[in-house]
Amino acid sequence: MTILKKSVDGATPKAERQAGPFRLVFRDGLAASAVAFLVFVTLCAVFGPILIGDLATTPNFRARNQEPFDLSMGAAYFLGADTLGRSLLARLVVGARNTLGIAAAAVIVSLMLGGILGLIAGYSRGRLSGLILRLADVIMSFPSLLLALIVLYSLGPSITTLILVLAITRIPIYLRTMRAEVLEVRERMFVSAATALGANHRRIVFRHIAPMVIPTMLTIGAIDFATVVLAESSLSFLGLGIQSPQFTWGSMVATGRGYLATAWWVAFWPGLMILLTTLSLNILSTWWRTYSDPHQRWRLELTRRLQRRIQR
Repeated sequence: MTILKKSVDGATPKAERQAGPFRLVFRDGLAASAVAFLVFVTLCAVFGPILIGDLATTPNFRARNQEPFDLSMGAAYFLGADTLGRSLLARLVVGARNTLGIAAAAVIVSLMLGGILGLIAGYSRGRLSGLILRLADVIMSFPSLLLALIVLYSLGPSITTLILVLAITRIPIYLRTMRAEVLEVRERMFVSAATALGANHRRIVFRHIAPMVIPTMLTIGAIDFATVVLAESSLSFLGLGIQSPQFTWGSMVATGRGYLATAWWVAFWPGLMILLTTLSLNILSTWWRTYSDPHQRWRLELTRRLQRRIQR
């Protein structure tokens, strides 16, 4: 195994420079399946609501609790209907837009706020850095779900409040990660050289340090996206997410839990979508973490070569 590792490690850089991440990911069957599923869900979330119109919100009492895989009412009812006869396929598409949109907005807000605060805390020295760290400690001292419940119950559930609550609870992750990265980068030779040449602090931070740590933050954001999806689904399941007539996958599961004995599919399909989406995000983030680490990248080439040998 050591000899094979060395041989693969020696041949990996040239092969990976030629292939690139987009070709390498499709050589891994599991990662390729995760990418295909996430692309499909994203396309449905972006373009699906435009194509299906008001089918997701229009009741059809003739199709009330229709079982899945029954095409008597049309292809739109392939996955069945809920207690009001609304197409579950159409509701899954609209729910994908709401679920992924809220999660994406929360991740972007927390990434920006946590990244800026972490950049300041890592580069500055003194009381400002300590104050920012104490702020992160205060947020982390509260259980994230409990803090979200208190804020949403006090201010009332809404899309804006839900995004802010999810973002605030995730800020310490990005803040501490950014600070640790900046503490390491600011001691490198090119930062000392820029300081010696007379560059001001703003130029050093945004032109020299920030580009070095942004890829790590984007990786953390991709990994954290799955956690935010689960948090949003949990809050919607408890009735503290977005309110009717809007809905997400979590609220669809909450609606269908009372009909598990008579219409199991009402809660099953949105629950399955939450499961597959978070699983695909975790698989893809694991693959990307392996690819972005030069010391672990040889494993991807090793897997590809072993697959070729098995096929032969």
